[in-house]
Amino acid sequence: MSNIVAIVGRPNVGKSTLFNRLTQTRSAITDEFSGVTRDRNYGKVNWSGKDFSIIDTGGYVENTEDIFEKEIRSQVNLAIEESCCILFVTDVKSGVTEMDIEVANLLRKSNKDVILVVNKVDNSMLQNDSLEFYNLSLGDFFCISSINGGGTGDLLDEVIKYVDEKDEKKIDIPSFAIIGRPNAGKSSYINSIIGTNQNIVTEIAGTTRDSLDTRVKKFGFDFILTDTAGIRKKKNVNEDLEFYSVMRSIKSIERSDVCVLLIDAERGFESQDQKIFHLADRNKKGIVILVNKWDKIEKETSTSLEFEKKIKAKILPFDDVPILFVSALTKNRLIKSIEVALSVFKNKSQKITTSKLNDTMLDIIKNTPPPAIKGKYIKIKYCTQLTSKSPSFVFFANLPQYIKEPYKRFLENKLRENFNFRGVPISIYFRKK
Repeated sequence: MSNIVAIVGRPNVGKSTLFNRLTQTRSAITDEFSGVTRDRNYGKVNWSGKDFSIIDTGGYVENTEDIFEKEIRSQVNLAIEESCCILFVTDVKSGVTEMDIEVANLLRKSNKDVILVVNKVDNSMLQNDSLEFYNLSLGDFFCISSINGGGTGDLLDEVIKYVDEKDEKKIDIPSFAIIGRPNAGKSSYINSIIGTNQNIVTEIAGTTRDSLDTRVKKFGFDFILTDTAGIRKKKNVNEDLEFYSVMRSIKSIERSDVCVLLIDAERGFESQDQKIFHLADRNKKGIVILVNKWDKIEKETSTSLEFEKKIKAKILPFDDVPILFVSALTKNRLIKSIEVALSVFKNKSQKITTSKLNDTMLDIIKNTPPPAIKGKYIKIKYCTQLTSKSPSFVFFANLPQYIKEPYKRFLENKLRENFNFRGVPISIYFRKK
């Protein structure tokens, strides 16, 4: 089962507003980012201790000759296919339309769990008007107002019933997801790592139909490789290959410890690579960037340095990421890439003792305290690392609300200077002491 929830519906029913509500409400969200491909929105939501990804699709339009609308329809179909459940959003003010009926028919054929959402129910009179949506024959529905948030808590309580608990037994070894845009060389890289005489100990069924987790014992390493290279094998993928690659990347990223992002040296670090990188970053995964097909590039003395500089400029502010230049074809630096991925996993897993953390960071803070705000001086008195899947730190201060983003970035940089968190996103929080 995936942890992707798709928002589906005809145009102008408030899908994007609902997406913004679910991903910006402080009690429910961990992260939000938009535009991974064209005008699609991808977000990360946490509700009652459960995480899931949410996708805002375009408005579904049937029987149209418009090329853009056909593309949206293709993307909606892919989102339906890959999701664990679907939020079918309608508009109480418009009532049940012919297009709503078409979307309802499409969703019934999908055999997916569908949660019917009647949006724009801003008062009790409109609550009565919502009764006509029983005519869609999708059972009970949730009345909400995505503008003011009414009813969204009850809706999320229902959504998390369909979210994977992830309670399956997991082997306690690092898991690497090989991600990247189509044709970056993921298949070649995986085949070169596993090899024809691979020493596969066990194969673990993936949570997606044609994604496979393979345990590899080789080169003195022991790790799980998540193969996401089979994108082209999927039917109807040619209609929107990029969108599908992102769908698959989301699933693979969620299940991994470290993401190995392959990019094509001949094409450079393009916008799609940048967006997939941020998918991994927002999911708080370790990241390694591999510039593949390096054997095909004409090189001068500073070619790799210039290439690396351009990549780091595009992934700011999180640029403390290892970048390796490899060739899956000639197998150049492939073993090194696994070594680096393992070191990132180790960095992600490290726990710093509270005494060592305070000895290091409080001296730095004493020498460079937060700027005073309106004559008020901020004093940070204590810090500790939280128990979490990725490195997270909390700093206790007398006036935490006055600590601004630049100082937060300063503390992150000092943590990176003093402790090895290369390739790993860091979360920093401030609390009242």
